[in-house]
Order: sequence, then C-alpha cells, then structure tokens
Amino acid sequence: MNTTAPTTIAHVLHRVARPLSPETQIREAAQRLVDGGLAALPVLDDAGRLVGILTQKDCFVPAVSASYYRTWKGAVADHMAREVQTLEAGTEIVEAARVFAESPHRVLVVMHEGAVAGMLDRSDVLAAVLAMS
Repeated sequence: MNTTAPTTIAHVLHRVARPLSPETQIREAAQRLVDGGLAALPVLDDAGRLVGILTQKDCFVPAVSASYYRTWKGAVADHMAREVQTLEAGTEIVEAARVFAESPHRVLVVMHEGAVAGMLDRSDVLAAVLAMS
C-alpha cells in the first residue's frame, strides 16, 4: 500500500473558478461546460449557497429545442437539478469510491464548512484508489 497517496477527497477535488447562478442563461452555461471540459457545475445563489447542479445531460433538452427553434430558452434554474448529492472534503477516498459505486452520478459537489469546496469526478477517485494500492 502506498502511504504517500492522498487519503481524502480534499486532495483530489477540482476547484470551481466560476460557479453558475440560477439566472445564468442556459446557452452560456452549456458553453462554459463545453469550454471547460466539465461534466457539471454547481449552482450558487447570491449568498454563495448551493442551490443546484447543472450537468451536460441537463443541457440536452434545451439544446435539442434550440436546434428546432433556433433559439436557446431559459436559465439554469429552469434545467438544473435541485437535489444535489454532496460529500464533505474530509471524506476518505475509499468512502468516496463506495459512494460512486452506488450512485449514477459522474461528478459530486464537495463541501467544506458549509461552502462549496469543489467538484469530484469519479475518474479522479478511481485514480486515487489505484495510487493507494
């Protein structure tokens, strides 16, 4: 076992430079996901509280609609998931692997002291587990 490998998800999460707001237009949000190569972004209200998550999958309905009507309609709030599965930054890597094994999500929001600390991708957790063994 590699004792120098990170043991908590705080060491492998991705910081979010620009989270979305509920008012962000859906086309802009989809473009940010694509440009950043991101699977999802957290949605924060004006007070910085987590109110949802927008995934690439959430963008497909408005994208298909835009292909017919030549216009993107709606804001992030109209398409985001309001129930967000989160993990605490101090969660052990192995526990995060168990959560991903039981979850359909590719990415989870990581919290620290009530605030969004970043995003955790399942591929990063798998890489961390491999580094531990």
